Amino acid sequence: MAEPRVNNLLEIRGLNVLYGRSHAVQGVDLTLAHGVLSLVGRNGMGKTTLCKSIVGLLPAASGSIRFMGEELVGRTPAEIARLGLGYVPQGRRLWPSLSVDEHLRLAVGNGRSQWTMARIYDAFPRLAERRGHRGNQLSGGEQQMLAISRALLLNPRLLIMDEPTEGLAPVIVEQVEQMLINLGEQGDIGVLVVEQNIGVATAIAEKVAIMINGRINRIMEAARLEADRELQQRLLGVGQHGEVESAEAPAATPNHEAGGRSAKPRGPFRVYLSNPSTPTRWSLPASVAQIEAAARTRTALPEASVDVASPAVDLRPIHRAGVAPVIVAGTLDTKGNELRFIRDQIAVAGVRVTLVDLSTSGAPSPADVPPHHVAAYCRRGPSAVFTGERGAAITAMAEAFETWIRQHEPIGGLISAGGSGGSSLVAPAMRALPIGVPKVLISSVASGNVAPYVGPADIMMLYSVTDVAGLNSVTRQVLANGAAAIVGMVKARAAETTGRDRGSARRKDRPAIGLTMFGVTTPCVDALVHMLEGDFECLVFHATGVGGQSMEKLVDSGALAGVIDITTTEVCDLLLGGVLPATEDRFGAIA
Repeated sequence: MAEPRVNNLLEIRGLNVLYGRSHAVQGVDLTLAHGVLSLVGRNGMGKTTLCKSIVGLLPAASGSIRFMGEELVGRTPAEIARLGLGYVPQGRRLWPSLSVDEHLRLAVGNGRSQWTMARIYDAFPRLAERRGHRGNQLSGGEQQMLAISRALLLNPRLLIMDEPTEGLAPVIVEQVEQMLINLGEQGDIGVLVVEQNIGVATAIAEKVAIMINGRINRIMEAARLEADRELQQRLLGVGQHGEVESAEAPAATPNHEAGGRSAKPRGPFRVYLSNPSTPTRWSLPASVAQIEAAARTRTALPEASVDVASPAVDLRPIHRAGVAPVIVAGTLDTKGNELRFIRDQIAVAGVRVTLVDLSTSGAPSPADVPPHHVAAYCRRGPSAVFTGERGAAITAMAEAFETWIRQHEPIGGLISAGGSGGSSLVAPAMRALPIGVPKVLISSVASGNVAPYVGPADIMMLYSVTDVAGLNSVTRQVLANGAAAIVGMVKARAAETTGRDRGSARRKDRPAIGLTMFGVTTPCVDALVHMLEGDFECLVFHATGVGGQSMEKLVDSGALAGVIDITTTEVCDLLLGGVLPATEDRFGAIA
């Protein structure tokens, strides 16, 4: 495969992005050399997800995103912005209390930018007139101009704009359209525009990419798309109304490459929703008239657009290759300051760190991995997490986070801070990690019975002394000690791995064997250890209680080459009654 050309501003190859188990972006290939490229598609086709993945707000499962030759996958949004990539998100995202001038002064770069505040006010005279007005006092068009101006002040080489004309009056749409045309003609900045307005999309760019079901269906000349009304209807649903239902479907084109398969119908069809609005426990069944009124007309895609099977993809972890991050996890809505303090302590030590929010309130989150992304891994779906009932929500989020952790290994380490609820959220995920991966849990419950949290895993619990409820002279010391502990463990583990790799040619570690003993079987186990210790590393466990669980945890982690299970006292206690009974899964790991 040839190396990507550096003269391309943006080059995307084989990009896959997931929302939990939903495959939102599927094998996207897209190139922008210069100028303006429009990206169009119906709602829910993956356009915004693609934009967020480019700027680092969503992790890529696999594939490559190159900006001026630099790989973006694995970089943080801040690193990507510093490379010269600007983003104007859907919804503008302005501060309601800051004035226009204050917004722009916050975004002013290092002084070498081609875009200055004076140039912004020349390009947008309306903003100059409103420079003292707050963000919530601006019209929709003025807010959009301000969002674009803020991005331009960072002097980007590539500007990504997500539906810049959404919700604007026609006269304002024309102004934004002319501004985008001017940017393309000046040639200083490349622009990728996601747009629902076909008229705008075809006016500002020479080429238009059409996205369908998470894939780039085709890239075509803007003039051809603008002139082909039937193609707009078929691919984008433009101009479809209820009366289309009775129209004749165009004749299907035989698909000779499909090996005799019948082509899917291309005519319009109706989609009915049994619940046009979100039902509640008090809702009455929807009437036939309501269902009919809410029905939507759809046009089936031609067989040619879906005849290529999606290749199997290898999911990429949330970190760069070879760099496993430390995960700082917890509820940012209640422990945000404490968790960010831990994150900063780890980052200052030079260890890569990722902040994961496990809040169940449903509020927006600034974390690297927000709650809705983790909640998507719950078997019952995100709705089981954001219920408003604390107990059920914690149980569902704990399950989702455990699944999320399993699917994003390898993990460099996992640390959290919280009370009983926060500890219950992260403990299952910690127990799911292999033995040896650093795990630190700072909690107010660490001075009591920690067996429900630790189980058979090597979790280090640190008593928080005070409740984890704000930063003060005590909590800063405790949280800093916890952060320093996991930093030390991660660095020591990395050094040990490096040394083991370097010495692998000179020596080979002995395979580990697990042996169980209790009471009268001790002499037998001692004799076995004496016989095997020359060729095997013998690990001896008291199988009763947590000792047996620890042995099974090592088996699950792949740390044991074999097990000699001699003691079955606890099995007798389980079957016949006794003081140290095993559980029903006593032989689960060994089997």
